[in-house]
Amino acid sequence: MQGHAHSPDWQSIDTVLLDMDGTLLDLGFDMRFWEDYLPRRYAESRGVTLEEAQRLMRPIFESTKGTLDWYCIDYWSRALSLDIASMKRAQRQQIAWLPESRGFLAKLRAAGRRTALVTNAHPEILAIKDAQLGIRRHFDAVYTSFTLGVPKESPEFWPRLAREEPFDARRTLFACF
Repeated sequence: MQGHAHSPDWQSIDTVLLDMDGTLLDLGFDMRFWEDYLPRRYAESRGVTLEEAQRLMRPIFESTKGTLDWYCIDYWSRALSLDIASMKRAQRQQIAWLPESRGFLAKLRAAGRRTALVTNAHPEILAIKDAQLGIRRHFDAVYTSFTLGVPKESPEFWPRLAREEPFDARRTLFACF
């Protein structure tokens, strides 16, 4: 909340909506999981090379982009015949905050701003990350696209969120990276 050349006008912001992965948490955990760990485990489970596993997985990934299934570990567990939640729990020690994110959240709360986590993360993945880092305690409210039925990329997401979390768009900052 320090002044920067392109800093928001904090006097006109009452509510801050924040994404989780890549905004507050290091995206490295998810990138390593989906791009390295999961393809290796899939290759092992199928008895194929890593390259063959990646080739087999590619059309499944491409067909789900922009949908809720893209974020759904239940979908991926069925599609790949692997227990994604267990695999994520086994890797949970790699989950990490981005530098300064906890301090930023503390400053928002100390300044009296309402803070809400708004994420596409599956509820089980959110629970794993929360158990590891205590994410929920930093927010007044937490919303996942799964409770709203559509991903954040969908135009229907924001009206649905507004019914659950009334906010004045003119006085709200949404940050995601």
